[in-house]
Formats: sequence, structure tokens, C-alpha cells
Amino acid sequence: MFNIVIADDYDMVSSEAFKIMRSTVARDNPVLGLATGSSPVGLYKKMIADHNSNGTSYKNVVTFNLDEYIGIPRSHEQSYYTFMHENLFDNLDIPEASIHIPHGDAADMEAECGRYEEELKKVTIDLQILGIGTDGHIGFNEPGTPFESETHIMELEEQTRKDNARFFEDDIDEVPTHAITMGLASIMRAAKIIVIATGANKANAVYGMIKGPKSTDCPASILQDHPDVTVILDQEAAARIK
Repeated sequence: MFNIVIADDYDMVSSEAFKIMRSTVARDNPVLGLATGSSPVGLYKKMIADHNSNGTSYKNVVTFNLDEYIGIPRSHEQSYYTFMHENLFDNLDIPEASIHIPHGDAADMEAECGRYEEELKKVTIDLQILGIGTDGHIGFNEPGTPFESETHIMELEEQTRKDNARFFEDDIDEVPTHAITMGLASIMRAAKIIVIATGANKANAVYGMIKGPKSTDCPASILQDHPDVTVILDQEAAARIK
């Protein structure tokens, strides 16, 4: 079931997402599922501002990230471990031991998938933050990913690597070819989900998620079966569903 919020601009999109985040963080020992990329950065900035201005504490929060590139160390400037610390964790009071991000440089990646999924199954994620790719992927679950998938290794589509090349000095050859990601079934276990999408390039994917047939051709369409999904869009991303 989708609750659709259409805001005028990215800052308002981020504000709408923060309202939900703030009420979740106010609970006892909340568990957050977090995403990387440009979509949630405005939300994270508002979380940091609230922490600094209002003293909102995150010390009882536990976090799980959706995914991580395979083949680059955590110290790499474009690892999601680095991204999350620079854009959120270094500015809040979440204990490092409460932060969970897959290891993209594990010696045995299949074992790492199993380990991460077992950690996920010990908790219920109260609020999962998602972006959506131009091809309809959520996490790094590319088109064709089975709906029953759990944490797994994903070969990245060329379109995804092109979309992410802007973070690697526009050099697609520098973008990793594989990632470890929560599966679609893993994501669906969250109690509540927010999808953040902005820009005209996301309009087709948003349409496929909400209005299209439920199909692995658009992985995000699995969210049609979730009981509590808030989709927060700007005017351009919402163009096809208005």
C-alpha cells in the first residue's frame, strides 16, 4: 500500500522524510535501514541538524545498510562505509558497534552474504530508507532479481554503473562491477518503508513501481505488496503518476 507525497523541491522531499524518521527515532531502541546515494543525503543533513540543534540522541539506534560495493576497501573514498560515516555517522552519537554495513572486501563473499542476512533476521527494521534506480532497482537488486532473494552478490547493470560513474570522476571503468546487497525479501521484512525519488530521470521507474505490473523487470514493483510504503517525490519524479 502506497502513501504518495509530492513535494515542490528536494528540500521539501527531505523534510517530509525527516518527519517520519524523527518519529521513528523517538521510539525505544529503533532499528533503521539506511541507503546511500544522492537521494537520502538531504534527510541525513536534517537528522544531523536536529541532533546538533535539539540534542536528539541516536545512541540507542541500530542501523543496517542496504548494500556495499565489492572489491574496494572500506577506506576507499567511494565505499558506502565511507559515504555513511562522512554523511551521517560521524555527526551523530550512534555507537560504531550499532552500525552494520556489509563488508565488500571480505575474503569469502558468499559467507559474508550469509552472515549479514543472519544479522538482519535477528531484528525487525522499523524504518527502511530506499532510493530507486532509473531501471527500477532498489538496493542493488537489478531487474531480474527474484522477489524471494535475500542478501546476495549482484552483478551491476551497465546503466547502474553509468548512473554511478559521476561519483568516480565520470569514469565507468572505475565503478565496481559487483555489489553485496540486501535481497528483495530482506527489504520487504521492514515494518515501514520510505522511497525517496527526485528528478525527471526517475519518473519511469516510479511509474513502474506504483502503476506497472508487479514484475522482476521492475524490482521496486514488489513494494506493491508491502503494507506501509511512503513514496516521497518531487514534481518531476511524480510526472507520470499524477
